[in-house]
Amino acid sequence: MASSTLDVGLTRPTAPSGKTFLGHPRGLSTLFMTEMWERFSYYGMRALLVLYMTAATTSGGLGMKMAVATAIYSVYTAMVYLLALPGGWIADRFLGARKTVAVGGCIIMAGHFMLAVPMKASFFAGLAVIAIGSGLLKANISTMVGHLYDGPNDPRRDGGFTIFYMGINLGAFAAPLVIGTIGQKVNWHLGFALAGVGMALGLLQYLLGTRHLSRTSEIVTSPMPAEEKRTVLRKFALWLGLAVVFYASLALTGNFNINWAIWPLSLAGIAVPVVVFARIKRDKDLSSEDRSKMSGYIWFFVAAAVFWMIYDQSGSTLSVFADENTASKLFGFGFPSSWFQSLNPLYIMALAPVFAWFWVALSRRGKNPSTTMKFAIGLLMIGGSFLVMMLAMAAASGGVKVTPLWLAMVYLIQTVGELTLSPVGLSVTTKLAPAKYASQMMGVWFLAVTAGDCVAALIQLVLKDQTGSTWYFAMQGVMAIIAGIALTMYRKKVVKLMGDVH
Repeated sequence: MASSTLDVGLTRPTAPSGKTFLGHPRGLSTLFMTEMWERFSYYGMRALLVLYMTAATTSGGLGMKMAVATAIYSVYTAMVYLLALPGGWIADRFLGARKTVAVGGCIIMAGHFMLAVPMKASFFAGLAVIAIGSGLLKANISTMVGHLYDGPNDPRRDGGFTIFYMGINLGAFAAPLVIGTIGQKVNWHLGFALAGVGMALGLLQYLLGTRHLSRTSEIVTSPMPAEEKRTVLRKFALWLGLAVVFYASLALTGNFNINWAIWPLSLAGIAVPVVVFARIKRDKDLSSEDRSKMSGYIWFFVAAAVFWMIYDQSGSTLSVFADENTASKLFGFGFPSSWFQSLNPLYIMALAPVFAWFWVALSRRGKNPSTTMKFAIGLLMIGGSFLVMMLAMAAASGGVKVTPLWLAMVYLIQTVGELTLSPVGLSVTTKLAPAKYASQMMGVWFLAVTAGDCVAALIQLVLKDQTGSTWYFAMQGVMAIIAGIALTMYRKKVVKLMGDVH
């Protein structure tokens, strides 16, 4: 039903007609290029993040232990996606998606340049600023892709999200090759500065191309009355003030350590999705059909959380494995360890068109797997990738530098899993979303990344020196495979809950 889409209650003014982009609305090219540059900045910084934190202070790094650095990375990544939820809320209640994306881009750019300052305080403050800006941009730019199409059943919609996903991976592919090389071989902070330049280019592209976007993206779907705004701002100021006072007292008394940041944020990242789904399910404005669809969506959410728990470790545990346990030469060609992080986007650019064609071909024959089965396949693949990592870690025992082909295989398996789950997840979120929550539902989708990364952070803190061990990879791989089997067994129940969305 229409009430389950993002478009209900809105007039559907569209972007100007005329030229298309690969058969899709021209506005897709603007969003494609904007996201490409934003991802260039993000993945370039991410390629350096754990390596910089674990590098010795004599080489300009922070000299942290692996477990602490990977936990910080996991929590930081979780916060990037957690803040997508208030980012969507700000678009719905205050600014509209189009303005929110512009503001987010400016904040991200500032955060990257803060990382370029060679001071520890500026580094961690920059991470916080990037997380805030990313929260404003991420949920809304994906929602704006959905606005370009004529409702949730437009046959071009899934293909449009796949093309948009290729833009993400084009930026992600180039980033480690450019930013990673400069950061590792020249200067860490110069690499971080290049990430800021990338975001500046993305912001310029966005501002020049806004005329091609759907006018639906300008609409504030649920504007907040003035009195409610004042109440919200007072509550925000109160909680912010309490947090500042608490952490300032810890710092002044000498009792602060990194666990005071990692543990509360990790637990909050797991608790917030529970609270959000409970609030939505209790909303009296939703029809029984909307509630049923949200129940079905929770299955996809949990599956995605397990998937991202493993997948997002490409920038943490896999990055450390690449740097410490993998040979830096292949066929006589040497390269920095950050280049391994270009493998996943390279595979995606090669395989995404194949998958887009494959789903359409299967659909024409009536054999296209359901969204539920695509998610299950994604879980089985991501679990299998960590079983391969278990074998790679065993092969690297005793200080042996293993062939880069191990990581090449791991990233290939993860990429196939990603292409069956992630673009479909973006699309099913916009299809199942109650109209009242509009942009916020894309923020809810990103909370799956938050939950998965927070679970990873807690595992890393608990296991400490066992982080990155053979057993570490085996445990998580088996967990994902069990989740995939469970989703397959209960797929008919999930399909029934989804109603008319397929």
